[in-house]
Amino acid sequence: ESLSEKAHRERQTVSQKLKHYGIYIGSWLLSTSLAVGCGVSIFYLCQYEDKQAVDTETWSLLQEAGTLLVPFVVSLMNMVIPLFFSLFNKFERFSNQRKQIYAMLFRNVVLRMSILSVLCYYWIYMVPQKFTCWEPMVGQAVYRLVIVDFIFLMLGSFFGEFLSNVIGTTLQPRLGVPEFDVARNVLEIIYAQTLAWIGIYFSPLLPVIQILKFFILFYLKKVSLTRNCQPPQRSGRAAQMKTIFIFLLFFPFFVGALSIVAYTAWSLTPSEQCGPFRGLNSTFSVIGEWIDEVDKIPGSEWVVWIYQNVIRSEIFYFLVTLIILVIIYIFWQLTQGRKELIVLLRQQIVNGSEDKSFLLDRLQNLQKSDPKHNKQKKQTTHTKQHSAEHSSGRQSHSNAVVQVLLARQQLEEEERRSASGVAVPSDISTSDAMMQAMLARQKAERQDENFYKIPNEHPPSLDAVALSMAARQRAEEEDEYWSMTDFNQSNPVNRFGMQARERAEGNREDDPNDALSPVSSVMIQVMQARQRAEEEERSQSTRVPGQNPAPSGSSALIQAMLARQQAQNEYDDGY
Repeated sequence: ESLSEKAHRERQTVSQKLKHYGIYIGSWLLSTSLAVGCGVSIFYLCQYEDKQAVDTETWSLLQEAGTLLVPFVVSLMNMVIPLFFSLFNKFERFSNQRKQIYAMLFRNVVLRMSILSVLCYYWIYMVPQKFTCWEPMVGQAVYRLVIVDFIFLMLGSFFGEFLSNVIGTTLQPRLGVPEFDVARNVLEIIYAQTLAWIGIYFSPLLPVIQILKFFILFYLKKVSLTRNCQPPQRSGRAAQMKTIFIFLLFFPFFVGALSIVAYTAWSLTPSEQCGPFRGLNSTFSVIGEWIDEVDKIPGSEWVVWIYQNVIRSEIFYFLVTLIILVIIYIFWQLTQGRKELIVLLRQQIVNGSEDKSFLLDRLQNLQKSDPKHNKQKKQTTHTKQHSAEHSSGRQSHSNAVVQVLLARQQLEEEERRSASGVAVPSDISTSDAMMQAMLARQKAERQDENFYKIPNEHPPSLDAVALSMAARQRAEEEDEYWSMTDFNQSNPVNRFGMQARERAEGNREDDPNDALSPVSSVMIQVMQARQRAEEEERSQSTRVPGQNPAPSGSSALIQAMLARQQAQNEYDDGY
C-alpha cells in the first residue's frame, strides 16, 4: 500500500494534482453543507414540535405519535446521508483505501455530531423553559431515539445487505455481493453508545435497554455478514483503524456526552415538581446536603474529612492531572523510541540489500575474470565420479574371486572328510559344493565382463586374493589336523556313526520318497539362494551410477552355505 501511494504521487503531473485538489475541495464543501443542513433542519423540526406540543398532562394519542417525528427523521438522515457520501468516492478517486476510509469516517462523524449538538442544545435550553418536568421529557426523547435507531439498524441490515445480495446474485450479477462496511457499522455502534451515555442522567434504566439492543444487534450483524456480505477487496491497516475507532469513541463522542451531563448537573436547575433533585439549586448540591446529614452521625468524621480535603481540594485534582500527564509522556516517549527503532531497522534492511548486491557483483566479476576455475572444477567432479565407479567395480570383482576360492576350499575340505571316514552324504556335500562353486564362478565371469568394459580401468586389488589364500592355508592346516586323527572302525563314535548311516540307508531302501526329502530340500534351498543372488545382480545393474554397489555375491554364497549346513544338521539328527 505504501509503495502504491508513492508510485501514484510520482506519476501525477501538476495539472492532475490541481484537478484532484479541486475535486477534494468540492466534495468536502458539499459534505459539510449536507451535515450543517441536516443539523439546521433538525433544529427547525424541534421548534415545530414545540409549537404543536403542550404540557404532557393533556397529551392525546396523536400527539404522542407526533413525538416520533424527530427520532424518525434523525435516524433516516443517519442512514441516507452516508450513502450520498459514498458517491463522492467515485469522483475523488483516492490513491489508497486508507484515505478513503478516513474521509468517510470524518464526514459521518461531522454529520452525527451536528445532529447530536442540535438535539442537546434543544434539550438543555429549550425544553426546561417549555415544560415544568423537563428531565423526564428529555429522558423520553433519548429513549425514543434509541428504539427508533435500533429499528433502522435492523432495516438497514435487511434492505442494505440482504436485498443487495439478492439483486447482485439473481437480477444484476454484475453488481456482485455487497461488501461489509466496517467503518459505517462501527460508527453506528458509537452513535448508539453516545445516546446511552447522554441518557444515563435523564433515564437511569437506559443502559439496560442498550445492552439488550447490542446483544440482538450483534447476532443480527453476524448472520448478515456470513450470509449476505463478502469481505472488502482492499483491507485497510487494521491497527491504525482500531486506533482511529478508539479515538473517535473517546473524542468527540464520550467527551461530548460527559460535557453535557456535567453541565446539566452543575449548572441547570432541577425541576421543582418532579424528579429526585427537586427543590435544589443544582444537581451537584445534593452532595453537600448529604455530607451535612452524615456529619451529624457519630463516628463518620473521616467521611467528612475526605470530602472537605480530597474531593473539594484543587491540589488533589492537580496531582491526578500531573500523574496522568506523566503517564502520557512515558507512552509518548515509548512511541518515539519505537519510531526511531523502525527507522534504524529500515536503514539496516537497505544496508543489507546493498551489501548483497555488492557481493553478487564481485562474484560475477571474479567468475568472468577467471574462466579456467570453472573448467578445473568440472574436471575434478568428473574425476571423482570416475574413481567412485572404478572402486565399486574393483570391490565387486574382488568379492567374486573370494567366492570362487571359498567354494573350492569347501569342496576340497569335504573330499578330505569323506576320505577320512566322516559320514557326510555325498548327495548333499558334493552337489551342494559344486553348485556353489559354479554359481560363484558364473558371477565372477559376469563381473569380469562388466569390469573390462570400463575404459582406463586399473587391475583389481590383490587384497581379496591374499585373503582367500590365507583362508585356504587355514583350511589345509585343519585338513592336516583331521588327517592326523584316527577314524577307524574300532572308534566307538565312528562305529555308532556307521550304524546310523546303515539304518538311514535301510530306511532309504524301504521308503525312497523319505530318503529323497533331505536332498531335495537342500537342492531347493540352494536354488532359492541362487535365485536371490540373480535378483540382487539385477538390482545392482539397475542402480544409480555413482553409488557403491553392495557385494551381493558374498551374501548369496553365505546363504547357500547356511542352507547346506542346515540340511546337514537335519541329516545328522536323522542319524
